[in-house]
Amino acid sequence: MKKISEAISDLHKMDMEAGRSGWLQGVHPLPKLLVTVFFILITVSFGKYDLAGLLMMGVYLIVSFVLGDISVRLLVKRMRAVLALVSLVGIANPFFDRKVLFLIGEFAVTGGMVSAVTLMVKGIFAVSASYLLMVTTSIEDLCYALRKLGIPGIFVTVLMLVYRYIIVLLKEIERMTNAYALRAPGQKGLHYKVWGTMVGQLLLRSVDRAQIVYDSMMLRGYHGGFYLRCKKRAGRGDYLYAAVWLTALLVLS
Repeated sequence: MKKISEAISDLHKMDMEAGRSGWLQGVHPLPKLLVTVFFILITVSFGKYDLAGLLMMGVYLIVSFVLGDISVRLLVKRMRAVLALVSLVGIANPFFDRKVLFLIGEFAVTGGMVSAVTLMVKGIFAVSASYLLMVTTSIEDLCYALRKLGIPGIFVTVLMLVYRYIIVLLKEIERMTNAYALRAPGQKGLHYKVWGTMVGQLLLRSVDRAQIVYDSMMLRGYHGGFYLRCKKRAGRGDYLYAAVWLTALLVLS
């Protein structure tokens, strides 16, 4: 229950961070989205043994975190589960790839070790770049940039609604777990026998809440899409930002 409250609080804080004033926050969302996508594509394209070249891509993250005044500690705290998951992707590589690449003293470094670290760094870099985009760009601006890139409106609408109403879902889960805790004092967590019941109740509550939200949207003139616009127009500085970083990433790769 405490973790659910923390997740709701983190989502609200990320929204506030995306809306605060700052140099990187003030950059037009389209260049930021293009640079982020380009960075991730280049990052994942590195060879499995090219760890040195991959680490050079960290320059983008370091500079961007400094310019955006983003806390690395908060990144690790908020994304720790995802970071841990991507770090375990290549954990089996050392057992399958035993080819010795080089020696450090008497210690043999195998291809599996290097490829495992490379996969881990790729995942961490991709998650960090995505987090950087989220905390410097509001969901409305991000959806606007996606529409400008030609992403179908239905997908953009779904993305916006999922992001906006994930908090409603989390609050519903929190309400259910609080009710369960009051009826089972002293018990830690949910007993496995009630898992199915809880999931079924959550599904029914979600359907009811979704119908209420949809009816409210229709009463306010919703016709299948949102009118999205950016708070500012792209200027020369925004185009320069994209050009500089796209060139720099190509050089670093």
